[in-house]
Amino acid sequence: MKKITIAIDGHSSCGKSTMAKDLAKKVGYVYVDTGAMYRAVTLFALRHNLFGKDKSIREDELKNMMKDINITFKFNEQTGRPDTYLNGEIVEKEIRSMEVSNHVSPIATLPFVREEMVRQQQAMGKEGGIVMDGRDIGTVVFPNAELKIFVTASAEVRAQRRFDELKAKGMEADYADILKNVQERDYIDSHRAVAPLRPAEDALMLDNSDMTIEEQNRWLMERFTAATA
Repeated sequence: MKKITIAIDGHSSCGKSTMAKDLAKKVGYVYVDTGAMYRAVTLFALRHNLFGKDKSIREDELKNMMKDINITFKFNEQTGRPDTYLNGEIVEKEIRSMEVSNHVSPIATLPFVREEMVRQQQAMGKEGGIVMDGRDIGTVVFPNAELKIFVTASAEVRAQRRFDELKAKGMEADYADILKNVQERDYIDSHRAVAPLRPAEDALMLDNSDMTIEEQNRWLMERFTAATA
């Protein structure tokens, strides 16, 4: 059976990473969380004090330091899912913090950041057999992907999911702050000049506001089976 490329795009905290990871594990494909890549760049920028108090970015400095940012993924046998590494350091927990969430969208709008991340993503998926999720996978990274999915859910549902996820990890969380962050990220992601968030013309739409994880995984598996038949 030919291995295909699967592109899963959608809004922040809509569950696309969960369904992408589960599908990749089930069918034996490689999973790449492109959102984690932008979060890792954001963490790098925060650690190097490249943000002003108004969240402005010292773009020239970051651009010059992009060569020092190496993002990789390693499979975690305990969780059954890949972890994100920044320059050899596991940063899976750090990149999910609200501090990173509040700074990632401006980083992701920078053309030189997107150019480098897209280059790395295309290199990862050139052989097929990959499930990649993000904001522009089906429109920019892999416009010829055999299966494209666009996932969404209401802002309130997504904020609650993010709140529950943070609390389960023992991290501080405030629902109102998370909802505001979700709404702000939706606006920035869909209005940025470079690769704005939008469904590919041939993407299959999925609103999972009222679906369980099992239901959305079953829905995705059915689409995968059809695409590889």
